[in-house]
Formats: sequence, structure tokens, C-alpha cells
Amino acid sequence: MNSEFIVKDLGFLDYKKAYQIQLDSHKKLVENKEPVTLILVEHPKTITFGRKGGRENLLVKEDFLAEKGFSLYDIERGGDVTYHGPGQLVGYPIFKVGIKADNYLRRLEQALINLLAQYGIKSIGSPGYAGVWVGNNKVAAIGVSIKRNISFHGFALNVSTNLNDFNYIVPCGLKDKGVASLSSILDKEITIEEIKPKLITALRESFR
Repeated sequence: MNSEFIVKDLGFLDYKKAYQIQLDSHKKLVENKEPVTLILVEHPKTITFGRKGGRENLLVKEDFLAEKGFSLYDIERGGDVTYHGPGQLVGYPIFKVGIKADNYLRRLEQALINLLAQYGIKSIGSPGYAGVWVGNNKVAAIGVSIKRNISFHGFALNVSTNLNDFNYIVPCGLKDKGVASLSSILDKEITIEEIKPKLITALRESFR
């Protein structure tokens, strides 16, 4: 069962290094050498482009972003352009999904919705725009890939993220939508370390 996952907490780690750990865990699960795994990580400033591309949704030159300390990567997850950075808790579930991708996405969304509800925040998922929303603002982005019936990539929850860093992109290519974090919604500092155990519990319950 996916609810019996182990947790690999990578702390603060470069995106590319975390990506290699994802691939290794995925390979080991395919070969039954490792159980289902949830990878948790916080990345330095990074912009990734999914299968839809998304460079048209960059609002500044790539050279400018490099000067500002951003790394840019093209990856195979679903979706458009996405930002990762300090204060954002990223989860990469290496789960046995089979062919029911929609069911998997809805379970991920529900876990995040239940987590936010613990803070009195009412949020919704959206089948049309995978992620979790508070009003018109996205609090958690979701972009997954499934290979050999096992998932990788995952979700990014804005906990205390510097929302100004999103100003360089059109997040997920949605021009009429905004972004928010737990800290911005609650108007107080929420830490990633506080969120981690709550998130793990919410995922175990959602995937029972």
C-alpha cells in the first residue's frame, strides 16, 4: 500500500541532485529493491519547464535569472513553468500508481487540502488546473510523471516562500491566477519543519 511509504528527507538540496535521487528510488521500486518512498526537499531558487514547455511564460531573460541565482531545467513532468525555492516544501512521491493517474492526482490534492484545513484554510483542488487553490491563488502546484506504473515528480507547497520570486514567470502558464503561501494567508510565519509531520500524516491518510 502507498500509505506505508518510507520518507527520505533531503533537507535543502540542489534540484538536479534531488532529481537523481528520485530516479534512483524509482528504479529501485521498479526492481522491488526499495519500498514506496516519499522524498521531501527544499530547493534553492529554481525554475523548471514541464512537457508543455513554458518558456513563453518567462517574463524576463534567462540570463537575468541566472544573474539572480536561479537554475533552469527542462524536465519530463506534466505541466508548464514552475518555480521552486526556499520556504517551499517539495514532495516527490515514488508510489505505485498503475494506470489510474487521475485517482492518484485527486488523492495528492486531497492530502494537501486536508493539511490546509488543519490551519483553518479552506482550499479546493481543480481537475482542470492540477494543484490546490485558495480563492484565485495557487498554494500548491502539482506536476507528476508516471513511468512503468510508478510515479515521480510531485507537488510543491508554498509554506513561507518569497512570493516575489514568482513575478518572473506566469506560474503554470495561468495568466489570470495568483499564488499564495500558508504564511501569507495566515499573516504569520509558518515553518517547513512544522509542516513536514502534518503533511506525512495527511498523505498516509489520503492513500489508505
